[in-house]
Amino acid sequence: MPGQALIAALPLALVKLVGGLVTVWLLGRIGLATATRFTRRTSTTFDDFVIKTAHKALVPMLSMGVVTWAWEGIPYEGIGDLIVTALTGLVTTVVIVQAANRILVRLLTSTLRKLAGDDTTGPEILAALKPMLRAVVWVLGGVIYMQSLGVPLGALWALLSAGGIGAGLALQKPVAEFFEYIYILLDKPFRSGDFLHVGNSNTWARVEQVGIHSTRLRSVDGELVVMTNSSLTSQTLSNYTAMERRRRIYRFGVTYGTPPQVLKRIPTMAREIVDGVKDAEFDRCHFVEFGASSLDFELCYNIPTSNYVQALDAQQQVNVALVQRFAEQGIEFAFPTRTLYLNHADQSGETHSTREPG
Repeated sequence: MPGQALIAALPLALVKLVGGLVTVWLLGRIGLATATRFTRRTSTTFDDFVIKTAHKALVPMLSMGVVTWAWEGIPYEGIGDLIVTALTGLVTTVVIVQAANRILVRLLTSTLRKLAGDDTTGPEILAALKPMLRAVVWVLGGVIYMQSLGVPLGALWALLSAGGIGAGLALQKPVAEFFEYIYILLDKPFRSGDFLHVGNSNTWARVEQVGIHSTRLRSVDGELVVMTNSSLTSQTLSNYTAMERRRRIYRFGVTYGTPPQVLKRIPTMAREIVDGVKDAEFDRCHFVEFGASSLDFELCYNIPTSNYVQALDAQQQVNVALVQRFAEQGIEFAFPTRTLYLNHADQSGETHSTREPG
């Protein structure tokens, strides 16, 4: 009778199941230990990764093979066969997908590490791509699994196609922002911590965080400025953190009454002042122009730093020292002046001219 045959087959099936699982476990442990002994002799870690990935994938797959082998010895047909077949396929699919994800992530990590070198860009790109890569592999694994069960996929593909068109239209801008984020990571026009001047919006701010969709900036006034990656990269950006040195060029004027011998000494004074400032390197100082109300000098020096505040401190020291030295030498800074010539007649009818400074 079917019931008696089923009961009689259960002990043998149970022995097959237990014996097979124990054998798979022992072979897995022995194989892993043996392979690890050989991989320790190599200088790379890739072979260790391959052995561990293969062990994690083969043990569950062989275990499900044992389950199928033990079940086949039971004279029972019906929903049980479907459950065992579906469960075996599910576990196999999950194991293969996990192994594929590990391998793809490892390959992507190695590739980005070689391209980026010591740069921190590689981990940032990897963190952005891993969820998308894993999702694609899981979707493909799920579709293949359903196809193996005989599920009709025609309607599913039609639904996915229609949904893909709608999702593509809806996600057009987010996807564009994501690729702008990848562009920022690869091209590196700026990084977190850089001080930027965004040309079109005239924003001066420091980069706080570069996100997948937007970049957060902290302006010099303290407010948080959030700009999408595409709008930020489409503008003219001045990255002041990337400056190895800051060049300062400006003019100052002295009065026309300054004696020539004093004019000759002014460039030397300017050099001494700049050389006396720790974070400044003198370049040049010349008498360049006869201005409308001043004799103009042009001073040029470099500040070897990318720090904006430190550069302003050095410039302030130069300016204050220049004012102090001129005051000690009796040199007057010029300011805009005008001289008015007035014609007027006295009581005798004669015309006289007077000059009044104004």
